[in-house]
Amino acid sequence: MDTLLIAAGASVAFIVAYWTYGRWLSSRVFRLDADAVVPSHELRDNVDFVPTKKEVIFGHHFTSIAGTGPIVGPAIAVFWGWLPALLWVLFGAIFIGAVHDFGALVVSLRNRGQTVGEIAGRLISPRAKLLMLTILFLSLTIVLAIFGLVIAAIFKMYPESVLSVWIEIPIAAFIGFWVYRRGGGLTIPSIIALALLYLAIYIGAYHLPLELPVSIGETFARLTGLDAKWFNPVVLWTSILMVYCFIASVLPVWTLLQPRDYINSHQLVLALLLLVGGLVIASLTGQASLMASTPAIVEQEVLRTAGAPPLLPFLFITIACGAISGFHCLVSSGTSSKQVETEVDATYVGYGAMLLEGMLAVIVILACCAGVGMGKFDRVVLPAGEGGGYEYVAAIAKDGTPVAGNVAWNQRYDATKGWNGFGLPQKVGAFVEGGANFLATLPGMPLKMAIGIMAVLVASFAATTLDTATRLQRYVTQELGATLGIRPLTNKYVATFFALACGFAVAMTPGAKGPGTGGLILWPLFGATNQLLAGLAFLVIVFYLWRRSKPVWFAIPPLLLMIVLPAWAMLWNLFNGDSGWFFNEEKRLLTVFGFAILGLQALTVYEAVSLWSRAKGVLETQLPPINPSGKMAAEGGRSC
Repeated sequence: MDTLLIAAGASVAFIVAYWTYGRWLSSRVFRLDADAVVPSHELRDNVDFVPTKKEVIFGHHFTSIAGTGPIVGPAIAVFWGWLPALLWVLFGAIFIGAVHDFGALVVSLRNRGQTVGEIAGRLISPRAKLLMLTILFLSLTIVLAIFGLVIAAIFKMYPESVLSVWIEIPIAAFIGFWVYRRGGGLTIPSIIALALLYLAIYIGAYHLPLELPVSIGETFARLTGLDAKWFNPVVLWTSILMVYCFIASVLPVWTLLQPRDYINSHQLVLALLLLVGGLVIASLTGQASLMASTPAIVEQEVLRTAGAPPLLPFLFITIACGAISGFHCLVSSGTSSKQVETEVDATYVGYGAMLLEGMLAVIVILACCAGVGMGKFDRVVLPAGEGGGYEYVAAIAKDGTPVAGNVAWNQRYDATKGWNGFGLPQKVGAFVEGGANFLATLPGMPLKMAIGIMAVLVASFAATTLDTATRLQRYVTQELGATLGIRPLTNKYVATFFALACGFAVAMTPGAKGPGTGGLILWPLFGATNQLLAGLAFLVIVFYLWRRSKPVWFAIPPLLLMIVLPAWAMLWNLFNGDSGWFFNEEKRLLTVFGFAILGLQALTVYEAVSLWSRAKGVLETQLPPINPSGKMAAEGGRSC
């Protein structure tokens, strides 16, 4: 029952927060106006700027911000115990993450859909704009590299997820055409799309060959004469994903991005509802117990054995998405602000989606603790004579008993293998395995199908984030090109190619196990960079309010927290005596990125601090007026 009570308590807390704190921010601080002209109408081009119903844009926004962040982060953080992770998600999402996402969305809505980096140029200084855009570019390069590798790794680990993820593309294209070109409704197509996606999961789990990418890679290696390591499944899938992202980024949002995120959100919400249903049954039947499976706070001796970094500050950068993530400000100010139909929808989209992501993170914590504690399963590949494919069987301990409870959790989070030994397969596997255990308690749900649903859930979240990140990186690259006077980078095709080339190059950094493994060393940088970016986004939000003499007291503590803690964590990673990046030749890429981002952040903060005392009540330069062609004139004035 403890698992169910925590899940129920968290959902109540998020609902209450939305109708109290969220409404207060909307009506008293930002004073949203239903009659205000928003970018989707003012700059409508039916490519990037498209007025969109709040239910559809919510689907895009939620699936884009969620990704694998609220899955991988909590899956690592429970190393310290479930209680610190749970508290950070609850309070972080309500008072920091949702405020950050909502604030970035509103500020962008009132600045013609510009990104926070572009807006910083007018709210703080032109130098701050260049610094912020550079930080955004570096951050998104990491996102493209890591999420491309994450999806490729999921496809390799769980091939049953491949068909369902890719079949979304033609379905989404049809729905986009049906709604925007034929004026059709969404209800019936959405139901059909959901049915087709779950049919694809079934087919993928029971009827598709497991080793198809391996055989394709071997064929390419044989034909080209190149080393087979360049054609392993992770490299092949990452390459295919980058090509897809180029196409998706340059198409109008209504043709693929919007409808894919919309139908994907239905699939994800259904999967989450199934998870909650399984959690309820597992709790009521006594199969799942959070406190019996996992320590609330892990003992210091165990953490020392694992070589885990200190809880403070690393909890706050390990769980980024789910509590607060700087990447969300890019979604809010990059794509969502260009599609929100009316200003009052910002609460539902910006504040509400972050709370839903917080609830997802809570479920992940419970799955990685109580769910994993329900039992450990091994995947067994069946002989060809038995139909091929695979099956899942209960793992057996040395004494012949099934592995469950605290034993199962300790095997998954084995301290003797070390903190760094808990790699991507283990992180993703903890959630997939624990969540599948919940799902398998539902009547008529075989474990094999449950594994497929969970794998598709993870892959779909990551895929929608990769889609959006590519388009965001295109915007940032174009803004950088315009700022630096590099004319070719202002072209959307050139900017997209350049962005993806950088991401692919980082992803393919050779590691100990060949191409596609070195890029994963950037994962420790992802959390700290995310949170540093969130701190800088809070700077923009606070300056927007400060210049209008509006209250900023509620945003100052989150601002300071997201400036200090990530910088502290980054410096610890660079210079700690045991494994500091600076002293490790194999981690030069981490060292370069770490120093670059810390330096850029320090300069941006300096720009803001030097201006602070002179900015209160002084409005920034107004955006130039829009001429009949839809472009901005050269002159500016004062904002209102």
